[in-house]
Amino acid sequence: MNRKVFLGIAVVALLAVLGGILFTGPLLIVTPQDEIPVEDPNITLVPPLEVELVDISVIRISERSATIKIAFKIINPNPRAVIIQTLDYRLFETGYSEIEHIKGGEIGTRPTGMVEFGSNYYVLLGDNFIILKDTIDIKNSGNTPELWTNLEDNTSTWRVTGTIYSNLSSLTSGQENELHFEFTK
Repeated sequence: MNRKVFLGIAVVALLAVLGGILFTGPLLIVTPQDEIPVEDPNITLVPPLEVELVDISVIRISERSATIKIAFKIINPNPRAVIIQTLDYRLFETGYSEIEHIKGGEIGTRPTGMVEFGSNYYVLLGDNFIILKDTIDIKNSGNTPELWTNLEDNTSTWRVTGTIYSNLSSLTSGQENELHFEFTK
């Protein structure tokens, strides 16, 4: 028999197997915390990530600048790995202002194209956690003496808001998930 016939049969069989896997495989859905999903045997419910504020402290202060250290603990309660793209946050010193943030930051990077070289994202394995840290430098403009007094006396009350952007399987497949958080300390 002709080799082209065998090759054609092999290609069709391989495509049939791959198509069967894609159409009959289980579906993973991250459920929002306020919604109750419909029962379906093909859908595996995945609990959302958990985030905690581990540390926020002034590690250095002078008349011209202050350095603040902040750390978040992200917990993956799922059996599968999750890719943490970015953790965006905004820092408020509530003794100074409830609505005006003093600084914000981003840990990690979000992909901008199909192929991203030098990406800074974090793979969080199943049933595990990761601690993401950042250092914030604040310049003293002289216009906020109340804020600077709170930082120097270590009497600051903090509020941190933000969003974690993650994917379940890879950067190119699955839906992007967002987890919003707010902490006071």
